[in-house]
Amino acid sequence: MRCGVFICHCGLNIGGVVDIPRVLEELAGYDSLEHVVDYKYFCSDRGQQLIKDAIRDKNLSCVVVAACSPSMHEATFRKTAESAGLNPFRCEMANIREQCTWPHRGEPEKATEKALEIIKASVEKVRRNQVLSPLSIPVTRQALVVGGGIAGMQAALDIADAGLKVALVERLPYIGGHMAQLSETFPTLDCSQCILTPKSSEVGAHPNIHLFTNSEIHSISGYVGNFNVTIRRKATYVNWELCNGCGLCMEKCPVKTDSDFERGLAKTKAISIAFPQAVPNRPVINEETCRHFTRGKCGVCEKVCPVGAIDFNQEDTFFDWKAGAVIVATGYDLHPKARVGEYGYGTIKDVIDGLEFERLNSASGPTQGEIRRPSDGKVPKEIVFIQCVGSRDEEKGYPYCSKICCMYTAKHARLYKHKVPDGQPYVFYMDIRAGGKGYEEFVQSAVEDEGVLYLRGRVSRVLEEDGKVVVFGVDTLSNKKVRIHADMVVLATAIVPAEGQRELARLLKISTDEWGFLSEAHPKLRPVESLTRGIYIAGCAQAPKDIPDSVTQAGSAAAKALALFSSDTLSHSPEVAVVDEELCTGCGLCIEVCAYDARTLDVQRKLAAVNEVLCEGCGACQVACPSGATSQRNMETSQVMSMIDAVI
Repeated sequence: MRCGVFICHCGLNIGGVVDIPRVLEELAGYDSLEHVVDYKYFCSDRGQQLIKDAIRDKNLSCVVVAACSPSMHEATFRKTAESAGLNPFRCEMANIREQCTWPHRGEPEKATEKALEIIKASVEKVRRNQVLSPLSIPVTRQALVVGGGIAGMQAALDIADAGLKVALVERLPYIGGHMAQLSETFPTLDCSQCILTPKSSEVGAHPNIHLFTNSEIHSISGYVGNFNVTIRRKATYVNWELCNGCGLCMEKCPVKTDSDFERGLAKTKAISIAFPQAVPNRPVINEETCRHFTRGKCGVCEKVCPVGAIDFNQEDTFFDWKAGAVIVATGYDLHPKARVGEYGYGTIKDVIDGLEFERLNSASGPTQGEIRRPSDGKVPKEIVFIQCVGSRDEEKGYPYCSKICCMYTAKHARLYKHKVPDGQPYVFYMDIRAGGKGYEEFVQSAVEDEGVLYLRGRVSRVLEEDGKVVVFGVDTLSNKKVRIHADMVVLATAIVPAEGQRELARLLKISTDEWGFLSEAHPKLRPVESLTRGIYIAGCAQAPKDIPDSVTQAGSAAAKALALFSSDTLSHSPEVAVVDEELCTGCGLCIEVCAYDARTLDVQRKLAAVNEVLCEGCGACQVACPSGATSQRNMETSQVMSMIDAVI
């Protein structure tokens, strides 16, 4: 076996720690290696050409590239090897950066010894690698988008405009997400509905978009290019195909309840449309408040409906959808006020969150755009905005920054001054993080042009006293305690993952971080891909972000899906698990540990089988198998033992 080793300096990442000349010297005499060479950047065009030339000139049958992580450049170097006539699976990477030089920056001697051991182990492995061919997978050229906010809508439109079918699934009865609740958007102060409504209408009318509102993913199976999805549409108790949107049912309904869309600041009927511009613009009956369901009587809406659209016997319906790719854009929720004890546990009426202030400021909101206190309807003359409520708080909240709070608080303060010119807004902040085009100027304008008073410090407590909301804080710049008798307080509460996102992630078999945000495959190189091939992420489902970033990421996710659909077949790595039927006892332990549902059990034959397309080669089944029947291509037990021998 004629083997070559190529050692990359990776600039100073490796070359600045490992003694490369010593490594070259020791490897030159190691077990008849045919070719050992170093270069500053093997990932460069020149570096790749050196590898190609060596494979051809030295007639190499296997190669090891000692460089960075395989997740970074394994595909690069395998393509390089293949272009030189070598089977790509006879190319291995020895990770001497992330697993060697980075953790041993101050220990060059240890790093050099470790690099030698990693390279030798990789040489022993690649010498025993099989010649393999990629698996071929047919592709279903239509997509599924989960979440109908601005990110989900943008992704669906991009795919649909490319001429492909897409199912857009939204758990609420309308699309638009939280953007539909906003009054204006920063930094241009455009009307949110003026931007959103045309896009929502386009989604609702697009011939390539199948819109499933009031729906959720019931089940999903399959793999990249061939996902089988069951969508559950919850009963609305209104036949939308018959309903003409006349609104008579809502007008006559006698039951009033708090409006979720208005964040509890206004009432709505038991049968209602969330807001005037909603898409689809059709009513839904709330079975938790409707008298027909709670008391078994009423039925006024059914009696007055001129087209007979009310159907109290309507049940949930299920739809099957085949998708080649899935985009998850499930959005965000806000950290609940009830969990913030120092600010009243949500019991003080005039302490509201940012979305509640948006509704007060909206022309279609509960006060028709006038800023009025929820408690008594008076116009607040002094208002306090408190930032980082739950964010950047490791003790009581979350350690991360919610990213958009500095900007929307500045927006709120400016909009307040526009509508209450004689009012005084105060902003308690830790740091101002206004990173974006025109963002810093927007905040500066709030201070210099609008007279917003920024106080650098935390608020310790908020109390209700004599019709006022008393705010106890500190100004760290003047080193003085501050007490403000405000008329209203607005909390910039932390952005948290949408309700049910962890459960959805488990259903899709994609990972989340410790807080429940979806994890990307690589934060820099694969920011919209999940670790499960064919499933992409966009918007606040991944992390807090503003509208421009959400739209940008949605477009990127859509582009990834369209790239997937660019051919009729996909290739899949053949380095997957296999079963030796003579050793398998059919115990089923491998099936229990498989995270990808790639294992099945033939009960009659008492044998385990592997769906090679679903298998991701994680090795969990190989570890669990008590009889040694399971192995993994190019990671056989004999290979592992030879790697250990090379090290010890």
